[in-house]
Amino acid sequence: MLTAPPLARYRREVDQYLRSLISAQDPPLLYRMARYHLGWEDVDGGSLEAEGKGLRPCLCLLTCEALGGARETALPAAAAIELVHNFSLVHDDIQDRDAERHHRPAVWSVWGDAQAINAGDALLAMAHLALLRLADAGVAAATVVEAARVLDARTLEMVEGQTMDLEFERRLDVTLPEYMWMIERKTGALFDGALHLGALVAGGEDALSRQLGASGRALGTAFQIRDDVLGIWGDASKTGKPAEDIRRRKKSLPVVYALNEAPRLARENLKATYERSDLSESDVSAVLGVLDATGARDHCITVAGSYKDRALEIVDALPLAADAKRELSETAAFLLERDF
Repeated sequence: MLTAPPLARYRREVDQYLRSLISAQDPPLLYRMARYHLGWEDVDGGSLEAEGKGLRPCLCLLTCEALGGARETALPAAAAIELVHNFSLVHDDIQDRDAERHHRPAVWSVWGDAQAINAGDALLAMAHLALLRLADAGVAAATVVEAARVLDARTLEMVEGQTMDLEFERRLDVTLPEYMWMIERKTGALFDGALHLGALVAGGEDALSRQLGASGRALGTAFQIRDDVLGIWGDASKTGKPAEDIRRRKKSLPVVYALNEAPRLARENLKATYERSDLSESDVSAVLGVLDATGARDHCITVAGSYKDRALEIVDALPLAADAKRELSETAAFLLERDF
């Protein structure tokens, strides 16, 4: 959970709001799966503390406040962003066959693929219902409609990115521009939506809201590259997931970089390794050797830094108060420098 103020406070407020939306109701299993995935319950229904970071909803609330809005008004939008994100995680775990999330069995590994799909679908529907509560918070009807359009557009982009990511698993000719296009949608789109929605709720003009969204997209892209690095070199005790992207033959940025930039012989060996159905420990070590020799980790950190700089440059050029700019900049630094 986020600990840097004011993000920790925002996360608690979003968590409380979400709990008010997802209470025990019929059919019990559907809402039980949702509460389990969100970290509120164990497999047997016992109470737990939520473990999710809540990055996107926190950024939504932070942006709303930065533009002079009341963060309480933006809670429905923040909750909607978080529910869309969690819908994607439930489905991603099925698609990627990730058996664990946050050190616990994933929903599909407890209740099966079919019921996990139902849980993900329910979270997406709850997101739309949550967003409509903006009207109850006093947000103008036209703004609510625009917020719904933004949320759906960003959700569709996220699914486009996930589709392309799954396609990449069957290809060895993924280019660097293709990969960047994919993560700007798979991860960048919801970060875009978080800042865009926060600005809309605060009454920000369309151009300003779009620019803040663009800053969020750059920040989300940097965050995904950071995640790619952690997926190979990260500490599972900190990330909550084993760093086994190589064993799964995932085409994350370090691997895509090596497939395009490594010397010819190393590149061919890497392709041959990734064509195998199962990778041994020696195969994993060989891949790591190619990545290290090619400088893939340093390249990724450099690219992540360039996207972070782009995000901050956009914010710096906007007509925001100095305190708002500082808080957004410090938040971006906090999100991207942890665990690297």
